[in-house]
Amino acid sequence: MPTSSRDSGKPKYLQIADDLVQQIKEKVLAPGDQVPSEADLMKKYGASQGTVRKAFAELRATGLIETRHGKGSYVKRRPAVRRKSSDRFRRSHRTAGKAAYLAEAEQAGSTPSVSVLYVGPVEAPEEIAERLSVPVGEKVLARRRLYFSDGTPTEEAISYLPWDIARDIPELFEENPGGGGIYARLEEHGHRLKELTETVRVRLATKQEVASLSLSPGSPIIHLTRNAESEAGRVIEVCDTYMAADQFVLEYRIPAGD
Repeated sequence: MPTSSRDSGKPKYLQIADDLVQQIKEKVLAPGDQVPSEADLMKKYGASQGTVRKAFAELRATGLIETRHGKGSYVKRRPAVRRKSSDRFRRSHRTAGKAAYLAEAEQAGSTPSVSVLYVGPVEAPEEIAERLSVPVGEKVLARRRLYFSDGTPTEEAISYLPWDIARDIPELFEENPGGGGIYARLEEHGHRLKELTETVRVRLATKQEVASLSLSPGSPIIHLTRNAESEAGRVIEVCDTYMAADQFVLEYRIPAGD
């Protein structure tokens, strides 16, 4: 493999990874194309299998390729980066019949869809019980769903609601809770939202998240946790959202006044 003086001091696996990145950027390897196999790269670069595998690991860390078990590695078909902003929870969106995800998709110009994975009672795990201020193991309503943008899975979310609130709102037990989503149904039943608090952290995806979001092993995800508090001062819903980190920009508007 030809190398420049700039690359001469780099380990060989980094030189291979850099060369592949350049091919992807220049569209020599286009979105959806299969990346050359380990055997092909070993032959082309005169490298060992271990070196080529380290190059693949570097390339996966960039988010430019995805590895499919038994099928090889492919250049990602990357959907447009979507901005997840605090604006998505405006009451005007709910009254217009748009849940937060639909409002975001409209602003991004993408076609959204959702697959509901589970709706029903569960026993509150310790962290969820603490956030909802209920005893550990108490029955709560869980709503788990997978969101898509233009057919690509981008985020998975699971909400938990106190049972004494959820049991009186039948729409919350439906896959489609209606226009404006679950927050609209909560407010219609007297639980007017006062504040939503979000915490954001980035970590490596678990095996389950890799499978759900069609990620490569070792991919980073954004783990966003949200607590929704009513005007009565009670947390009436908590949500954990897992997002493919290379497909989102988090954007928040923060008042600077008193």
